[in-house]
Amino acid sequence: MITLIRRPNPAKFWTYATPIVAVIATMIAGGLLFALLGKPPIEAIRVIFWDPLFGANAGYFRGQLLVKAGPLILIASGLAVGFRAGIWNIGAEGQYIMGALASAWLALHVYPAESHWLFPAMIVLGALGGLLWAMIPALLKVWFGTSEILVSLMLVYVAENLLAYMAFGPLKNPEGYGFPGSRNLQSYPSAHNTDLIAGTGLHWGVVTAFIAVIATYILMHRHIMGFRIRVAGEAPRAARFAGVIPARLVVFCLGLAGAFAGLAGMFEVSGPSGQITDSFNVGYGFTAIIVAFLGRLHPIGILLAGLLMALTYIGGDMAQLTLGLPSAAIQVFQGMLLFFLLGFDVLTNFRIRLGRKAVA
Repeated sequence: MITLIRRPNPAKFWTYATPIVAVIATMIAGGLLFALLGKPPIEAIRVIFWDPLFGANAGYFRGQLLVKAGPLILIASGLAVGFRAGIWNIGAEGQYIMGALASAWLALHVYPAESHWLFPAMIVLGALGGLLWAMIPALLKVWFGTSEILVSLMLVYVAENLLAYMAFGPLKNPEGYGFPGSRNLQSYPSAHNTDLIAGTGLHWGVVTAFIAVIATYILMHRHIMGFRIRVAGEAPRAARFAGVIPARLVVFCLGLAGAFAGLAGMFEVSGPSGQITDSFNVGYGFTAIIVAFLGRLHPIGILLAGLLMALTYIGGDMAQLTLGLPSAAIQVFQGMLLFFLLGFDVLTNFRIRLGRKAVA
């Protein structure tokens, strides 16, 4: 029988080293996977991790790195706050969709208005859309004790179907010759989230992601709410004695994560994506969970992990084009990061004992 015994004092070195070890293990296991698919493993790893930064067309792909990393960092920053408190929001993908829908609805409702206030109003509505969607699992948990994991996850599918309905119905482009999808906001100057510096990929969504990293660091390490969040996650009973009200914590953490995810959706639909389509969501909400844990739920770690995951997105696309790797293999490769990280975390905090179960 295999028994896990908690280590009384886990080594701090391994606590911080496991993300690096997990990345190395992912490269090795990914290389074996690519070899089984008949692709050169070393070349595949080089294409994924090296070519986007230092390859022939690296000038273009470096800009795309910020485009991909922005929403991942922004969503993961909000999720990490809840995870530190033991509040598991798995539905950031749905909140991301709802933020995009709310902001796109406003822009298309007043089309073709020319106003300096439209883009700020879209930001507010995007955050509000994600926040209100996150309030559903929050309030159900507070009032009825439901699982925020299941409710938030199921709401992703509701949001996806609502997205398809809006793309084929109310937000459909009347000048689109019958094709599904809204007008392209990239052609709508008042609503377009353009690059602040041309060709760099640095738009307002990326700036907001960096602001979110700073804000969550201050919240978690310099504010009383951050102390309450950490205590609630590490010692729930002690948190109650310290005066922490669990219901307020649930609403705050889910609301913050929902607002951040909604903002990510708003900046994406008004910028790189440009329009509402039935395939608008590309899994940022789920990938951000990997980013949060790979970054050790720490804002600086999330920043670095977001850039790394963005690199696998870009490198994965390059590997599909140049080496013919299937997209499913790239998704498995990305999932390996979380698998190895959690596995090494278990070994860091527990030791394995083999033997027969004691008879009473």
